[in-house]
Amino acid sequence: MPPITRRQFLQSATLLAGSALLTHPLKVSARVIGANDRLRIAVAGLNGRGQAHISGWLEQNNVEIAYLIDPEARVLARALKAFEKKAGGHPVPKGVADIREALNDPELDAISIATPNHWHSLMTIWGAQAGKHVYVEKPMSHDIGEGRVVVAAQKKYGVVIQHGTQARSNLHTAGLHEAIHAGKFGRLKIAYGYCCKPRASIKFAEPAEPPEYLDWNLWCGPAKVEHYHRNYVPYNWHWFWNTGNGDLNNQGTHQLDVARWAIDPDQTHPVRAMAIGGRFQWNDQGETPNTMFSLAEYPNGQMVFFNVRNVNYSGYENQVENEYYFEDGGKIIRDKYYPKGSSQGEPIDVPDGKVTPGGNWASFITACRAGDPSLANGNAQESHYSCVLGHLINNSYRLGVKAPFNVKSGNFGDNKEAYEHFARLHEIMSKGVGIPENGNEYTVGPWLTFDPETETHTGAFSTEATALLKDANRAGFEIPAAAEV
Repeated sequence: MPPITRRQFLQSATLLAGSALLTHPLKVSARVIGANDRLRIAVAGLNGRGQAHISGWLEQNNVEIAYLIDPEARVLARALKAFEKKAGGHPVPKGVADIREALNDPELDAISIATPNHWHSLMTIWGAQAGKHVYVEKPMSHDIGEGRVVVAAQKKYGVVIQHGTQARSNLHTAGLHEAIHAGKFGRLKIAYGYCCKPRASIKFAEPAEPPEYLDWNLWCGPAKVEHYHRNYVPYNWHWFWNTGNGDLNNQGTHQLDVARWAIDPDQTHPVRAMAIGGRFQWNDQGETPNTMFSLAEYPNGQMVFFNVRNVNYSGYENQVENEYYFEDGGKIIRDKYYPKGSSQGEPIDVPDGKVTPGGNWASFITACRAGDPSLANGNAQESHYSCVLGHLINNSYRLGVKAPFNVKSGNFGDNKEAYEHFARLHEIMSKGVGIPENGNEYTVGPWLTFDPETETHTGAFSTEATALLKDANRAGFEIPAAAEV
């Protein structure tokens, strides 16, 4: 009997998947994509960002969306119908509930992930194992441990993995960071990020049976969720620790990544991090903070500060941006450089930086066609560093305790800048929602120390922090160990 070819094996596996999908996708090499070949991509997760993914891929030359994937039948049907209207001659994709069905297609080249956060890493790992290139929304990981496995999978299978942090494709932002690294403005001391955009309370939702049109098992995937309630689907999963990461690692992932990008290039992870904040004004079911100030220190002494402020009130000021503070007292705010002591900002004039051109969508296609992971604007390793920064900050908050907090006493040691920036946040919240200067209760997180080389915790609270490095997974959806990927 002649040996079975890889194509025959994959075809038989696909047939079997009709009744019972493979627990894990097959481990195969990426298909070589010529410059003139049609690149076939699958989009997983069709609410919100998923629609942006569909539009982005439709704009690319010689790219076919081969699959649309979502565990909610209504969403899938709606997306397929909308696709037919705007496809402009593109073939209509196949709609499936389970990404493993798409991954078993040997003619599929790439997957595009816009699911809830708890699915990002597992889908990325499965995609790499199946030889598919991966575009994955932020954050790339839901916890530190699974991000490490994504990096291992990328290295082992050699596929392109690009993180959905669009700033990495911005020529000006890249040029600014190259100038900072070259010392144009002096030595950087603090890279500061803001995720301050108004949101509303999610109130309370009672446990219920999942609706018949939702495959609850597939929606949960690796996340251990006790029961269904309407606050999980379609969007408010962001505000629960088992499925989301709060706004710090939601919208804030973009600004965190930009902040870490400004730190000296030889720095990977911080050596310590802490957070202070709370969920103010909203008496609701959400778990993540709507107000937070945090800081992280790198081995070379440079720091990242971060500010989350989501509570809406009269006079609210949106801030979704980055600032830079230098050792000589200069600063960059809203693309202007302010020398020490000056209130007159000078427009930033730097050459464009080095990125793969075409924006986030086209750059990914370029990297896929070249089969070159280094062309990804926001590759797996760099994205892991930025995601870990957010996870460490969040974990400090999760280990914090509510305590009366006097801003004048602080919890920042002799860090004058940290005190000043937290005091500014507190003043804003005091005026906005009435948090008193004294007698208020903030959740005060401990300083968590971290070894960048081993990605392990040391010192005080190391036992508690280590427990948060990796979430437990549901049976059938386990994140493999890095050595076993």
